[in-house]
Amino acid sequence: MTSAEPGVRTRRRLIAASLVSSIGDGIYVPLTMLFIRSLTGLSLTSIGAGLTVAGLCALAFMPVAGILIDRFSGRRVVIGALALRATGFAAYPFADSYPAFLAIALVVAVGMWASSPSQQALIGEIAAGAERDRLLAWDRSLRNGGMGFGSLAAAGMLALNGNAGFIGAAVVLAAVFAIAAVLVARIPTIRGAMRQEGTEDGFRQVLGDRPYLLITAANFLIAFGYTTQAIALPVFLTRDIGIPDALAGAVFGVNTVLVAALGVPVARLTMRGRRTRGAALGAAVFALSFAAFAALPQLVSGAEAVVAVLAVAVLYTAGELVHSAPAQGLSVQAAPDHLRGRYLSIYQLSWSVCRTLAPLLLGFLLEAGQWQLWTVLAVMVLTGAALLLYAERGLPAHAVSTREVATTSPQEVMT
Repeated sequence: MTSAEPGVRTRRRLIAASLVSSIGDGIYVPLTMLFIRSLTGLSLTSIGAGLTVAGLCALAFMPVAGILIDRFSGRRVVIGALALRATGFAAYPFADSYPAFLAIALVVAVGMWASSPSQQALIGEIAAGAERDRLLAWDRSLRNGGMGFGSLAAAGMLALNGNAGFIGAAVVLAAVFAIAAVLVARIPTIRGAMRQEGTEDGFRQVLGDRPYLLITAANFLIAFGYTTQAIALPVFLTRDIGIPDALAGAVFGVNTVLVAALGVPVARLTMRGRRTRGAALGAAVFALSFAAFAALPQLVSGAEAVVAVLAVAVLYTAGELVHSAPAQGLSVQAAPDHLRGRYLSIYQLSWSVCRTLAPLLLGFLLEAGQWQLWTVLAVMVLTGAALLLYAERGLPAHAVSTREVATTSPQEVMT
């Protein structure tokens, strides 16, 4: 990629693949339990247990994914992860036994968990510096938009009678992830991306990198702020605030639209400063929104509660926008090129373990009362912010500072 034109084509194919695969995520995530129950006939309890087992087994595969990225490149692992998901969804209609369901669920889960670190590694191979941050921002923003579009498509499929909608969803999902894999396969191999396998102490170096482990621990704590929107917020809004179910769903819609629309512009602004401090500021805004949620049941009711909830939802989204770009950029920039896969696989575990533990922890805190959840979350994200600031002095200078102000417009990134 020495000329401008191949670079443009590479960016377009990367962005197109991100959008297509995120549409698949948007179709699958809202339908997961209904989708599998309709295609397999299993009970919801059996499905839930199977998905949990598959998810935990997939977590154990994450270090292997890191080794594969370092050995074969992020591009090849992205293709493999997308191919696994396409194969799994194509096979779901034929899962006629519980062992078959478990095997397919494991294939899908491995593909899902491996997608994120390999995608970030691919972006790390394609670009460097501020351009890398811009591509990460575009990837994140388009994924939010694609998820929203996919959710609408999922609602349309539910309108079909019988199992036709779910069989159609399986076919669409298999096709979507296959198309995404083809788009990534058309990205030229990046010179230098195919590295020799790391030394035997590759993971020993990662685990000995204290500053990187600190930002990983910080992300684990702050990640609970992200998971609460889907897991705990709808229950809190309907039970403790008393707003209708439909309006509770609108909060998710507001977040999705704002993140998709403002992700790139806000990322350009956060690239003007230090990544550690930008991410810490976003976590502090998160904490402020949690404090506001804790106070809402005592302060508002009726029609004014809806306005107040939407206002706090915007504040929450602001925290997400400010935190996400510098935090993600920091995780990629701080990883050495020759061990980027291993580093990002460990960082991804902070997300994956959080998502595994979140239903249990958030459910417990919801049962405790109206304010306990938000107080604990505020303390967690503020602790994460403090860890980010503490880690700053030990991180490489190029990882902490963007060095240049991103002036490229979104149109220039696309063209």
